[in-house]
Amino acid sequence: QVQLVESGGGLVQFGGSLRLACTVSIGTLDYYSVGWFRQAPGKAREAVSCISASAATTLYAEPAKGRFTISRSTDKKTVSLDINNLTPEDTAVYLCPTDPELTCTAGYFGYSKTQFDSWGQGTQVTVSS
Repeated sequence: QVQLVESGGGLVQFGGSLRLACTVSIGTLDYYSVGWFRQAPGKAREAVSCISASAATTLYAEPAKGRFTISRSTDKKTVSLDINNLTPEDTAVYLCPTDPELTCTAGYFGYSKTQFDSWGQGTQVTVSS
C-alpha cells in the first residue's frame, strides 16, 4: 500500500499563497492519479483537484478554479498544490489520497473518501483575515 505525507501548510494572511506537497514515502505514484481534498471544521471532506498519472489531465472543483494549480514532479514522487489569493474560506486540513482504481476523470469529484486506498495525515492551512 502506498503511504503519503503532506506538507507545506501553515498560517498565512488573506491574499497570500502557499505550496502544498504530497510526497510518497512508501510505494510509488508512477501509475496512479492523485487528488487533493480538504476538510474544514464542521464540514464534509471535499475534493478540490486531481492529476492523472501522466499529468496530462488536471481537474479542479469550482472553488479551486483559477486559484489552485496541481502538478507532479518529474520523478513522480511529489504532487504539489499551489494556492493563490487565499481567503479564510480556504482554512482546512488538506489531504492527498490515491488509489490504483480511481483515475482523474470527470467523475473523480463524486468519489467518496472511503473509496480511496491511501490517505496522508493532512496538512493544516489557516488563513487569517
